[in-house]
Amino acid sequence: MDRRPTIYDVAQAAGVAASTVSRAFARPGRVKAETARRIFDAAEQLGYRTTTLPGLVSSRTRTLALVVTDITNPFYADIIRGAHEAAHELGYTLLLSHTQEDAQLEREWTERELGAVEGVLLASSRMSDSAIRMMAKQKPVVVLNRRLPEVPSILVDNARGIRRAVEHLTELGHETVTYVAGPEASWTDGARWLGLREAAIELDLRVRRIGPCNTPTVHAGFGRAREVVAAGSTAVIAYNDAVAIGVLKGLNRLGVPVPEAVSVIGFDNTLLSEIIEPELTTVAAPLQAMGATAVKNLVAMIGGAVPSREPIVMPARLVVRRSTGQRSRKSVSPALGTTKVSGSASAAVRSTESGSR
Repeated sequence: MDRRPTIYDVAQAAGVAASTVSRAFARPGRVKAETARRIFDAAEQLGYRTTTLPGLVSSRTRTLALVVTDITNPFYADIIRGAHEAAHELGYTLLLSHTQEDAQLEREWTERELGAVEGVLLASSRMSDSAIRMMAKQKPVVVLNRRLPEVPSILVDNARGIRRAVEHLTELGHETVTYVAGPEASWTDGARWLGLREAAIELDLRVRRIGPCNTPTVHAGFGRAREVVAAGSTAVIAYNDAVAIGVLKGLNRLGVPVPEAVSVIGFDNTLLSEIIEPELTTVAAPLQAMGATAVKNLVAMIGGAVPSREPIVMPARLVVRRSTGQRSRKSVSPALGTTKVSGSASAAVRSTESGSR
C-alpha cells in the first residue's frame, strides 16, 4: 500500500533539510523565495496534504489579510469599510490586524498568517522595503500609502493635497508654516514634508518642522503645542487630523486662539475634523474607494492578472473649515514677548509632553 508523503519526502525532493520545509510552511518570510517555491512545488508534486502542516494552502481559502498600523486611528475606518464591502462582493473574508506602529510586530504577524490567506493588503506599512518585497514573492501583496518598486501600490496625491493647503494659507496672508511630523517610519510623512518644502519654495513661504510624532494621536499633537508656539509660525500643517486636533487643543490651553492667532490644517478628513471646535480645515482623500480598489486589484492578482508597475494615485482635495483664517499681524512666540502663557498652562503642556513620548 502506498504511504502518504511526509515532510522528509518533501525535503528530499526539494534538496533541503526537513527543518527548512517546516519553516517554509510555518513562516514563509523566513525562507528565501526561490527555496520556498521549490519546497511548495515539491509538496504539490508529491501530493503532500494541507492537513499535515497547517501553513500549506493548496486550496482556496477565500481570505485576505488587511494589516493596519493602528486600528484606533480614524484614518483607517473608511479604508477598512471600503475593503470589507469589496471583499464581501467578491466572496472573500477579511482577516484584520493592527500592529501598534511596530514594524517587527507587523512582520511577525503577517508572516504567521501568510499560509492562511490568498493575498495581503498592507496599509501604511512600517516594514522595510526588503521585508515587503520578500513577502510579495510568497503571496500577492498590495501596499497602500506607500510607493515601492516591484510591489503594486495605491497612493493619495500628497503633492497636490499639500500644495492646495499651502496655496490656501498664502491666500490668507501667511508667510510662515510649521509642519508637525508623523512617524519616522512613515513613507507618507516623508512625501508630505517633501511636498511642503517644494510648494514653499515656489510660493515664497518659510517652513519649519517639529516632531516626529511616532504615535500620531491627539495626545501626541497636544504635547507638541508648546513647540508650535515657540516656532512663531502663524500656520500649522499636521501629519494627520488627530495630530492637528491635538495641536489645536494645546494652543487653546496655552491661550493662543485658533484661527485668530494660528491657523491649523490636518490631513485625511476624518469624522473628528467635524466634531472639534473650531471645525478643522483638512486635506481629504477618497479613503473608502482606496480600500475597495486595493481589494479588487489584489483579487485580480490572485486570479493571475499582471499588475501595473505604476502606482494608482487617488485624488486629494482641500476641505476648508473654520480652523484657518487671515494671518494675524502679531507674533505668537513667547520668546518675542507678544503672547503671554500662564504658568498653569505651561505646566499642563509640559506634563502632557512627557506622557506622550
